[in-house]
Amino acid sequence: MARILFVGGGARARGLATELLAAGHAVRMTTREESGRSAIEAAGAECWIGTPDRIASLRYALENVTIACWLLGTARGTREELAALHGSRLAFFATQTIDTTVRGLLYEAAGCVEADLLENGRALIVTAGAYNEIPVQVLKADPADEPAWRVAARGALDGLLEGLSSAPSG
Repeated sequence: MARILFVGGGARARGLATELLAAGHAVRMTTREESGRSAIEAAGAECWIGTPDRIASLRYALENVTIACWLLGTARGTREELAALHGSRLAFFATQTIDTTVRGLLYEAAGCVEADLLENGRALIVTAGAYNEIPVQVLKADPADEPAWRVAARGALDGLLEGLSSAPSG
């Protein structure tokens, strides 16, 4: 059993959370506002009020998390706001995983966010993962095709989890 944190993802992530919960995992999902709580809890996940616009609001959401997922490929905002989400805020979030229970990172590198910003985020998370010796999976499935996205996301998460179970114990 693993605890998986979803930052972003909306309805797609709630559908994936339902599958993960049925498989025995614990899921924590973030929402920017209290109004998002009921949908998250209806899916069976734990709700965390926090926003990637203020990374400090997510710091304690990492508590007891095994895999952290940055699912913001369909985020909306100005180019500057989106550049920060897939740049400086993502970088700071990755540094917050140091000295935590996080043992895997999943980054969504597809969606309506401009391709250069997603590529910047992909390169950043791969570099951060290598530096911190945390395995990374990059999700490139089109979020507009929710069934295919969910299969790809589940496969990426399963790959991270399998890597954890096959890692030598210390």
